[in-house]
Amino acid sequence: MSLSAHTRRQFLYASAAFTGLSAVSASAAFSQKPAASVSALPLSDVRLLPSPFKTALDVNETYLLTLDPDRFLHNFRKGAGLKPKAEAYGGWEQDTIAGHSLGHYLSAISLMYAQTGNPVLKQRAGYVIDELALIQGAQGDGYVAGFLRKRKDGTVVDGKEIFPEIMAGDIRSAGFDLNGCWVPFYNWHKLYSGLFDAQSLCGYDKAIPVAVGLSIYIDKVFAALNDQQVQTVLDCEHGGINDSFAELYQRTQDPRWLKLSQRLYHHRVMDPMVAREDKLANIHSNTNIPKVLGVARLYDITGEADYRTAADFFWERVTGHHSYVIGGNGDREYFFAADTISKHITEATCEHCATYNMMKLTRDLYRWSPDARYFDYFERAHFNHILAQQNPKTGMFSYMTPLFTGAARGFSDPVDNWTCCHGSGMESHAKHAESIYWQKADTLLVNLYIPSTAKWAAKGAAVRLDTGYPFDGEARLSLTSLRRPSRFKVALRVPGWAKTATLTLNGKRIDATRDGGYLVIDRVWQAGDRIALSLPLDLRVEPTGDNPGVVAILRGPLVLAADLGSVEDDYKATDPALVGNDLLAGFTPVAAEKAHYKTVGIGRPSQLQFVPFYSQWERRSAVYFKAFNEADWKIEETAFLAEQERQRDLAARSVDVMHLGEMQAERDHNLESEISWPGTYRGRNGRDARSGGFMSFTMKVKPGPLVMQASYWGDDKCDFDILIDGQTLTTVSHKSPKPGEFFDEQYPVPEALTQGKTSVTVKLVPHEGRSTAMVFGVLLFTAAPAGTPA
Repeated sequence: MSLSAHTRRQFLYASAAFTGLSAVSASAAFSQKPAASVSALPLSDVRLLPSPFKTALDVNETYLLTLDPDRFLHNFRKGAGLKPKAEAYGGWEQDTIAGHSLGHYLSAISLMYAQTGNPVLKQRAGYVIDELALIQGAQGDGYVAGFLRKRKDGTVVDGKEIFPEIMAGDIRSAGFDLNGCWVPFYNWHKLYSGLFDAQSLCGYDKAIPVAVGLSIYIDKVFAALNDQQVQTVLDCEHGGINDSFAELYQRTQDPRWLKLSQRLYHHRVMDPMVAREDKLANIHSNTNIPKVLGVARLYDITGEADYRTAADFFWERVTGHHSYVIGGNGDREYFFAADTISKHITEATCEHCATYNMMKLTRDLYRWSPDARYFDYFERAHFNHILAQQNPKTGMFSYMTPLFTGAARGFSDPVDNWTCCHGSGMESHAKHAESIYWQKADTLLVNLYIPSTAKWAAKGAAVRLDTGYPFDGEARLSLTSLRRPSRFKVALRVPGWAKTATLTLNGKRIDATRDGGYLVIDRVWQAGDRIALSLPLDLRVEPTGDNPGVVAILRGPLVLAADLGSVEDDYKATDPALVGNDLLAGFTPVAAEKAHYKTVGIGRPSQLQFVPFYSQWERRSAVYFKAFNEADWKIEETAFLAEQERQRDLAARSVDVMHLGEMQAERDHNLESEISWPGTYRGRNGRDARSGGFMSFTMKVKPGPLVMQASYWGDDKCDFDILIDGQTLTTVSHKSPKPGEFFDEQYPVPEALTQGKTSVTVKLVPHEGRSTAMVFGVLLFTAAPAGTPA
């Protein structure tokens, strides 16, 4: 088919897709829909001045300009029968989730264009939209996607193959996998977001016919399903696909898309939120946050109270009961039981995508009810997680931001290990100015103290914010120009941690009205007026909610960390502790202007240097500390140090760990199973296999004697064999060996089973009529030297 034929088909298809939009009845609009109380100043009207955020923005812009759109489009063109113009990127772009990064990239370059005005970025967005329209025309039915499908025989084909099966009722939905395709609707949600950003921020209205054409195809898929089948499809991670259709409704006013958005409501997850029940434990964090973003958008449209209840309740629970001190959440990507932070300080905390989406939800809730407490959370996450996620030396992004003592942050590669957090990282660091300034009819609200300039078009005003915050406590806002003297309000956020706050206007101290966490000045303003806000940057101790003996140290909005050395050096020391009857008295400044402190007398086993956590890109850190008073330390010291040494030794000898019952870990370790189910018990994920079934997975090995450790619940009964590459390692048989507790069992691995290998297949096979019971994880580690306790 010639290029002109492709283009003609696309044009005819897009025209048909828009037929009837002008005839949408007034009933499609909701007369009771809520009006947002406030809105952010447009990203294009705000420019950053030098600061760590400006550095992150500049580094990201440089990186985005190195990327080749045709590499993202590889599978899109191939699936439509068009010759790819470049090889695909690596990482997840080589897996069945391929194509998701194009949506992130389209959003990132659109955001960066709005933030910088760089015309090259706008041109690239236009190129991507033109390519997608061409590809959609070649498909002929509205379909456009880059994801793939792995058949049962291992053959990898275009992902479009799964949808006739689904429409016929053959739905195989399991967490991350839908009929052999990795999260296709999640993938499409990213594409829709990119299309919408290209329209909003770059002015490419031609993005909407592509979105409408794709929606017609997807609507046809769901139209073939009954409501229960829809819920089965939604059991596979689908991102915020309901948000996509709600947004398309807002842009087209076609009620078809609102109806589809409301149908894609995942009852199993959302109904408890409406009932204000915290059922978050052991569900995948970032699978579910976008669903809440979708109902928030539906509340914007419909005003239905249940939608807002779900969004409000979810935000309150996550930020107040499921989040770490840096604002992130999730242990190995999963929520855990409420208020159990101290039990989940691991090397796999805080997936970036989850915080990226929680910050989006925070903006939604703030729009409805502009209370400063929302930005207390937003600022904490922005400084301590988002800035931590990008290495400014390389421009690369971390997937997790580990809080485990001594853990190193791992960063992506510019080409070869694309993941979801690489994609959301490109977006996060393209929009650091989007939430500084907000407006309502008579008020300019300043929520973040980031050096910047802004235009407030509604008042014909321009402002400049100069500050060294959070390294110093003063922020200076200047009204650099004003169309004419005017009366309005300026509201400056006072962070919840600030014990006091003082204001001056044109050099003279003033008293201002305190309202909703803001200091508000209401007056007739003139060009040249200057406000200065001063905040005290005191150190404070923040204990975990479940254990006052596990604490973090903060200064203003910054989480401080003990610097434990370069990531180039192994960390083998004992985890540090803080000991004293008055911990804060044991800190003294080294360079207060950089938030650098040291301990005097309270560090164990030695004194510590504290620095801002976010800046530890290539350093090892300690964020959470066990804290003791002097009397308790004398009692605990011996046991504490012995346990720390045991854990450290085991971690140092670990070769691989399999977290059974967790979707990502099982995918990474090539899990195969029959008559086997994941589950949770007492806050821990696991998996069992029952009579006639099995579970198998690959694990890394290294030369020398190894030990396998498996974790069980003491009341379970089990009877099964563990095989390594088909040879029996051991038979496991338990009958309530340790009632009422979890326990570990260790099995020496003969060197003959691993010699010359880099990985093996571990298989758990229950005996006839028996079960493995729940296995809560499998660890392979090197055997301890002779005479050393394991």
